Amino acid sequence: MADGEKVRPIYRELQGYLSQAPSEGTYIGAGADEQRLWQPVNNAIDELNQVTGEDYSRFKISCKTRPYTGGVRYSVEASTYRTKLSGLISRLYGRYFSDEQPPFQGGPSTVISQTQQQSQSFRVELLLQIQSKIDEQLSKLEPRDKKRGFLEKVKGALKSVRDTAALIALILATAKDSGMTIDELLELFT
Repeated sequence: MADGEKVRPIYRELQGYLSQAPSEGTYIGAGADEQRLWQPVNNAIDELNQVTGEDYSRFKISCKTRPYTGGVRYSVEASTYRTKLSGLISRLYGRYFSDEQPPFQGGPSTVISQTQQQSQSFRVELLLQIQSKIDEQLSKLEPRDKKRGFLEKVKGALKSVRDTAALIALILATAKDSGMTIDELLELFT
């Protein structure tokens, strides 16, 4: 197995190529000028193979033919370019640099975290709106009104709601238990 310090320059070089990769949905041509975009990746893989004594050739970029109105073109799909580079970088990270900061800080874990934060923010905002609407309606209702009892039960259970589906289920189940009709629910929440 190669020393990580011998692999590091190649690893960083590959990250540089990925950072400059064309956007998804585009093609990189096979002409001499366009080859400057993908041929250095293949050269780096050849060097990596030499340094490590392993074979990373499956990550090499190769041209494919694709039809176009004037016949056939040789090109590399940008998504393939990006996928192979990302896969190779991740492979090298796992093999040689796993004790360091991951190479893709904006990767899936960040996206998942952002999605979870957005979902949680939406949930909190929705619950606050419902609670505000309940408080508004409670101030208008008489103490013995069945709608008041319904609203107090829903308000008391809001803290256990984890998502929109649970909120809807809570409202409907409580309405059913309280003898409320759909029309009465609509009247309260519109």
